[in-house]
Amino acid sequence: MRVLMTGGGTGGHVNPALAIANTIKQNDPDAVIAYAGTRRGIENKLVPKAGYPMYHVEVRGIKRSLSPSNIKAAYLALTSPIKARKIIKEFKPDIVVGTGGYVSWPVVKAASSMGIPTALHESNAIAGVAVKMLQKYVDRIYLNFEKTGETLTCDKAKLMQVGNPVMGGFTSMSREEARARLGIPDKYKYIILSYAGSMGAEKVNDAILCLMRDFTAKHPEVYHIHATGSIELELCTSQFKEMGLDKYENIELCEYIFDMPVRMAAADITINRAGAMTVSELAITGKSSIFIPSPNVAENHQYKNAKVLYDAGAAALFEEKDLTDGAKPLIAEVERLLGPDGAAIRAEMGEKIKQFAVPDSNKLIYNDLCKLAKK
Repeated sequence: MRVLMTGGGTGGHVNPALAIANTIKQNDPDAVIAYAGTRRGIENKLVPKAGYPMYHVEVRGIKRSLSPSNIKAAYLALTSPIKARKIIKEFKPDIVVGTGGYVSWPVVKAASSMGIPTALHESNAIAGVAVKMLQKYVDRIYLNFEKTGETLTCDKAKLMQVGNPVMGGFTSMSREEARARLGIPDKYKYIILSYAGSMGAEKVNDAILCLMRDFTAKHPEVYHIHATGSIELELCTSQFKEMGLDKYENIELCEYIFDMPVRMAAADITINRAGAMTVSELAITGKSSIFIPSPNVAENHQYKNAKVLYDAGAAALFEEKDLTDGAKPLIAEVERLLGPDGAAIRAEMGEKIKQFAVPDSNKLIYNDLCKLAKK
């Protein structure tokens, strides 16, 4: 089977695509897989690292505010399918699979117009722009949440709820094995893993720096790993050094976490955004988590993702506006989770978040893709 994956811009679009690609290779080692993305998205880091060849299509999103860049975006929306057709003619896929982001539009649209089977995966509760634009052209739309179908107007027979595909390794490693692989000494009793999304988020990074300064630096038994995101790396690193945090051996700062299954397995607490992919990974691993959802997403869907878990007692939740004045609420929550009753609290949260996992998502998608490709 020859499969062309597409999806880009953020890790939330790229990682599901790579999870699907890896599942295909695991079940069909002879499968040939390539990836179509933009030249500027994080897919240019993640896809080559995963071992898949890349094609590039120039496309960009239309801004909601009036902007001269919208003229170029509109032009690319019309011309990018032509470039995509050339890629498809060269690669000759049996099926094309998109996972969202603007690059999905030209690639999936072109494949559909050429009579090639097509599928989309929508991770979030609210369908994204690309999925809504493509819904009438594709053969299948895989959904993480059943209610996402209510936001789509296509034939409901196209819809299939499968959960979120996750990268291999999230369920196969114990905390002890992960710590050993990372080389983290036994002197650290707890591990905090925090990340601000693939691109980064200034307010999240500011809050984490305050947590590192006012909590982690004072607790040598805690090892703290934080990923700033690509856009925020330079500024956050500068602030990190100004606070003198680079002098602490129990604090690690990086741009992006490429070995997330290992780091997440090692962690006792995670602090993160509430994108659908992150939520699914945490549910699979059963981690006690603190969500800081992005307010800059369509229909505030990250907050809605996190609120469902918070209401079930499966996670803690703070909005960005709650994390002023030195991020004291965040620090208080970390102290609670690592305090005298912390082990019981973390265990309870872990069991409750596992109730939201769909462990066979990858297999469901693979089996259906095989059926579509044969058509």
